[in-house]
Amino acid sequence: MTVSDEEKLDVLRRLDQFRQWQSLDQKRYCLVCGEMITGRDVQVIETAPSEEPLRLACPTEHCQAMPIEWVLPTDDVLIKIAMVEAERGWFRLVQQAGRAIQSCQRRSKGSKISRRRSKPTRG
Repeated sequence: MTVSDEEKLDVLRRLDQFRQWQSLDQKRYCLVCGEMITGRDVQVIETAPSEEPLRLACPTEHCQAMPIEWVLPTDDVLIKIAMVEAERGWFRLVQQAGRAIQSCQRRSKGSKISRRRSKPTRG
């Protein structure tokens, strides 16, 4: 659905009962997908005739979070985001190190086996 900036801001103000929107450039942090979004990014979706005619959804692919799941990016939220990202980075490093160790162990075991097999037998 295509709406003008003015209409979109009006829809955001009307349908987001949890936080006020002053402009389309305001940011929110989506608790579901972990992305920072703006009012410009938010999807305005037409629904079935029996429901509210419009609804809001997170613009991130495969995320259908609604306004209740978007929070203002306060200092506390930004600090928490940074901490989660740091933990993810640390976790990725640990995973990579684990894979490297397993790979070395497999190569080490493989080389021992191949040496034994390559020796000629005497009879």
